[in-house]
Amino acid sequence: MNIFKGSMVAIVTPMNEDGTLDFASLKNLIEFHIQNQTDVIISVGTTGESATLDFDEHSQVIKKTIELVKGRIPVIAGTGANSTLEAIELTKSAKSNGADGCLLVTPYYNKPTQEGLYQHYTKIADEVDIPQILYNVPGRTSVDMQPETVLRLSTHKNIVGIKEASGNKERSNNLMKLCSANMKIFTGDDKTSASDIIDGFSGNISVTANIAPSDMHQMCKFASEGNIEMANKLNDKLDILHDSLFCESNPIPVKWCLHKMGLIKKGIRLPLTWMDSKYDELLNQALIKAGVSDE
Repeated sequence: MNIFKGSMVAIVTPMNEDGTLDFASLKNLIEFHIQNQTDVIISVGTTGESATLDFDEHSQVIKKTIELVKGRIPVIAGTGANSTLEAIELTKSAKSNGADGCLLVTPYYNKPTQEGLYQHYTKIADEVDIPQILYNVPGRTSVDMQPETVLRLSTHKNIVGIKEASGNKERSNNLMKLCSANMKIFTGDDKTSASDIIDGFSGNISVTANIAPSDMHQMCKFASEGNIEMANKLNDKLDILHDSLFCESNPIPVKWCLHKMGLIKKGIRLPLTWMDSKYDELLNQALIKAGVSDE
């Protein structure tokens, strides 16, 4: 769908220091993104700590995000699970709450075959009539959905795209050749997002956009318009963030940065912990060099 494009932030889920959900900070974050021209919000994806929210919390955060956005930009709900039945229920809930689409990560831990992946996604797409984006991130899930499987799925009317986060440029190019006639291809790698969009990707589902939404929006816009010089200039400016935000497991560093910026409280859910202080200076310098902070 054409509404899914540009800088698509994989937004964090704000929490209080005791790990409970912090909807006041979520409201402030959403306004921050809309004011800074974020194109799409992804609610409760990997960066949104989907793995540590229970079903009711998961649905509640998506519903609240949609209510707070008020239709100003599209909201895509993260509804993937390693149980097909749970993914169906999460996707139904997101649709009933008014999500514009859903992002479904490959089932993790149980390591399905390619045929299992095909049947998993087909079952969800058959059961819930809402635009769905596949999400391949083998570094997180230990499951790598092959381009041939994506091609089989691309003909389903409800499967409209894939977030490809394997970090393999050859794989990404192959997906473009095989599947771009039937679906949108989104990059999940901030570091290569400018070149990916220049090469024809529809947008970037981004961690860095949590911290620098305006620059990420402009970078994606320049790249989609073919303004390679300006896209690369902004990407070079943000490159230190692209790297530093993964000094520990995502979303630990990005939550530290948002807390430093005064946008969220110091809250994260176990088994994730607050960032080790040995990385404080690294992140401080990254924020300064990227033009996000003066100190």
